[in-house]
Amino acid sequence: MINRVMTAREWSLLLLLALIWGGAFVFIHVVVRSLPPLTYVWLRVLFASAALWLYFAVRRESIALPREAWVPIIGMALLNNLVPFALFGWAQTQIASGLASILNATSPIWGVIVAHFFTRDEPLTPLRTLGLLLGFGGLLVMLGPDIAGADGTLMAELACVVAALLYAVAGVWARRFRALGVTPTAVATGQLTAGAVLMTPVALLVDRPWLLPAMPIEGWGALIALAVLCTAIGYILYFQLIHSAGATNALLVTLLVPPAAILLGGLLLGEVLAGRDLAGLLLIGLGLAAIDGRLMPRRVTALP
Repeated sequence: MINRVMTAREWSLLLLLALIWGGAFVFIHVVVRSLPPLTYVWLRVLFASAALWLYFAVRRESIALPREAWVPIIGMALLNNLVPFALFGWAQTQIASGLASILNATSPIWGVIVAHFFTRDEPLTPLRTLGLLLGFGGLLVMLGPDIAGADGTLMAELACVVAALLYAVAGVWARRFRALGVTPTAVATGQLTAGAVLMTPVALLVDRPWLLPAMPIEGWGALIALAVLCTAIGYILYFQLIHSAGATNALLVTLLVPPAAILLGGLLLGEVLAGRDLAGLLLIGLGLAAIDGRLMPRRVTALP
């Protein structure tokens, strides 16, 4: 099911998922105003894992994770949840949610590099190389003035870039679960559960959350939305879309999340992005489209 025409239902699901994941950056912005990043990550993975366990219980399904899957799942928890969640949480105390979403969209671009070096069946092609050049050109447009010392947000922006790289590594790391016969939803539940267990002592020892000021109601609402809607339900919808429309079509969500985040950030938070950020988004979007193969005829994408 590669690049096949999607139905109206599948397009609706794709747009809904883009809106949910675009909204995640707005919710993070709200939550980290009330909670330190480590406590935010702990509560997010804790609530999200509980929601997925409830999902399996309602459906009366077994997660069925074999013992040999747990070490790779801990790796997934670190690469796909704990570290990138913390990096984005810290970064969004300093930069706009829309900018964070644009930097997050570089994950598939990093994924091309990671897959080339660590897999045998996803080598670089001329079109993917073009996508890389466009994507890194977008990063240069966005980060160049900060590297030159124009303002003090460079470290926050680089934190988002590192988080996007970790997401790419996690995508390659996750390939091992297919050989173990573990479903993607079970992997998601396992990694969030492992993440909650790992983060509990860290958050308690470092942040001592019982000493923190009470979080306002909007903070709790944003946190629950992040955990249940953006994380647990988001995973379920994404895997349903992959099953229905194919992985290539599902990856279109990467192109749609930044515009959704920018729109919601402007409407709900009053954020306004700089022109260079929007120019960077355009270049990154073109790079993703090139990597995806939709800019060129199929015969070109198949070149060695």
